Amino acid sequence: MAKPEDDLSDPVVRNHNNDEEEEEEGEQNDDIEDEGEGEDEEEDKDLESQKAKLRNRFQNFFSRIQHESIPIRVHDVVIKGNTKTKDYLIEAVTASLKDASTIQELFAASSEVNFRLQALEIFDSVKITLDSGPPELPGTANVIVDVVETRSPLLGEIGVFNKGEASSSSLEGTLKYKNIFGYGDLWDGALAYDCDRKAEISAGVFLPRFKGLVTPVTARLFLQSQDCLKFSSFKERSLGLSLGLFSTQNHDLVYNLAWRTLTDPSRMASSSIRRQLGHGLLSSLKYTFKIDRRNSPLRPTHGFAFVSSTQIGGLAPDSHSLRFLRQELDLRCAIPLGFYRSALNLGISAGVVFPWGSGFLGMSSPLPERFFLGGNLSPVCTLGGPTSLWGFRTRGLGPTEPRRQFQSNPANENTDSGRDHLGGDLALAVFADFSFDFPSKWLSAKGIHGHFFASAGNVEKLTENAYRNFSLRKFTESFRSSVGGGVVIPTNLFRMELNYCYIWKKFGEDCGKSGFRVSFASPS
Repeated sequence: MAKPEDDLSDPVVRNHNNDEEEEEEGEQNDDIEDEGEGEDEEEDKDLESQKAKLRNRFQNFFSRIQHESIPIRVHDVVIKGNTKTKDYLIEAVTASLKDASTIQELFAASSEVNFRLQALEIFDSVKITLDSGPPELPGTANVIVDVVETRSPLLGEIGVFNKGEASSSSLEGTLKYKNIFGYGDLWDGALAYDCDRKAEISAGVFLPRFKGLVTPVTARLFLQSQDCLKFSSFKERSLGLSLGLFSTQNHDLVYNLAWRTLTDPSRMASSSIRRQLGHGLLSSLKYTFKIDRRNSPLRPTHGFAFVSSTQIGGLAPDSHSLRFLRQELDLRCAIPLGFYRSALNLGISAGVVFPWGSGFLGMSSPLPERFFLGGNLSPVCTLGGPTSLWGFRTRGLGPTEPRRQFQSNPANENTDSGRDHLGGDLALAVFADFSFDFPSKWLSAKGIHGHFFASAGNVEKLTENAYRNFSLRKFTESFRSSVGGGVVIPTNLFRMELNYCYIWKKFGEDCGKSGFRVSFASPS
């Protein structure tokens, strides 16, 4: 009996024991799951805590940058990505990074270096990264400059440009090849033609930092031809070389060497023009000092600009060398008026040219170096000397002289064939321009705006003893002047002005008349 009882009891005991074991395993699994959930929650809390701490560190860091100077020292500047460009070129541009003594200075220097590297036009992209320095050197940083060299070194451009010595804008086409030898060198060939019948073909090279030189080096060969027969009865042709010796943001020094030829194919030139015909050697040094604090060169609304240009010619021991001194001054000021983005632009420019050498008081100044007022440029957009005057044509005012008379055949009497404009040795021009936005948002978004203007100027002869008869009162009383208004339309290729000009004052031989005029300027 016992056996069977035992046999009956055993299963019950086993089943009971199995249930207890399952309950214990379940409790253990529950404990494990509870512990796992607890660990995940703790990990999430730790991660959030780390993020919060990191966020607070960044906030504190940027707050310190804004309110206090954080000292730092640049340990190393690492350059990456350049395969063709010489290391020394990039090192020269990035040298200012090592001068930074605070975080703020380092950020500012990095921004400036990025701009300068982009301005070389040989990189598609530039990325500057600031990293911590070696652990054993606290308070230091490494700067990583990563560049991507341009994939297409060949570049073509076309546009409308202004030159300070020109009285009109020119249409120019340029073909550039970048970084051939890895010095950041830019080689280009250009063709240019302007409304004054002046054509130029040239080729040049620009080296931003060559070997031990501190400033850029430029060299340019050019062939120029200008037809002045319509106003001054001569054609000019120059073949020469221009060398940029020194160039910074405010200073520029250029040497020009050219063989110049003046001819008169019409054989109608006045006696003053005929005395200037023939060959001449231009060997000159030109220094320009420039400050431009305006917010825009094409539509200034605030700021000022000043340019002083000094040129001395005759730096060659040759009888054909053209000896002269030329000085130009230009001052501009833009005053914001506070409504419709309006501004008042005021400008005054002056220039004088004089020969030098034995008996210079009785000599005449070189014809191409004289001042001629007029042309199709807006005075607002020209900076560098007296050249433009609204409403007057190119070489449209100043001293004139009758052209020589001719006979078409022996039976006819002599007929007067017009007058030659001779230019002046002294020039002065002033202008005022009031620009404003139209009420239309669409026109304002496109940059189309209106303006009213007034301008006045005069040129006078001083050489060949003419200075003896010069009178300041007579000079100011003989000022030519014009007023008007119009619409300015900027495009990607050029800036166009549609103006109505009213000639307020002119004299008999001046080439200027009231009416509508179209002028162009460079968009940049």
